[in-house]
Amino acid sequence: MTGLKKVKTAVFISGRGSNLNNLIKFSKTKKSPIIIDLVISDKKAFGLKYADQYKIKKKIISFKSIKIAEKKCLIILKKRNIELICLAGFMRILSKNFIKKFKGIIINIHPSYLPKYKGLNTSLRALKNNEKFSGCTVHYVSSKLDSGKVILQKKVRITKNETEISLDRKIIKEEHKLYPAAISKILY
Repeated sequence: MTGLKKVKTAVFISGRGSNLNNLIKFSKTKKSPIIIDLVISDKKAFGLKYADQYKIKKKIISFKSIKIAEKKCLIILKKRNIELICLAGFMRILSKNFIKKFKGIIINIHPSYLPKYKGLNTSLRALKNNEKFSGCTVHYVSSKLDSGKVILQKKVRITKNETEISLDRKIIKEEHKLYPAAISKILY
């Protein structure tokens, strides 16, 4: 992909932004096919500090009215010629209408080995069910929660004395490798 223009990307967040920070660092490498042009959050998220730190345009859009919020998002995405949306801890489900109207690709990272444990509290649920593995998944976004076509997955072994915190830490470490790999896989 040397010499080709990088794909203009928006990252949607709701929280601490560790995947956002990781994707920004990845976007700055020579081998990265993306440039992060915009960060959208549904609230004043801690992760917005990374947008400030790297001087990336950011927008906080309230999702009290999903219809209005999605309309605002689509306008700014179109204005900035965004071709890829990476959901990174974005705690909203995008409507079928939004997914259809956005002309690019939308992907998400999820902290479980899908199809197991869609939704929230994935590590806790895996531990309660005495699973031997958990993991993370990058998938295309569909209007059904964590149900889009899988791009890449990574299993994480659950050890004997595992806690929710220790398992979350192991998974986030793998997410930081998996998300850039998945982006490279779909864009190269």
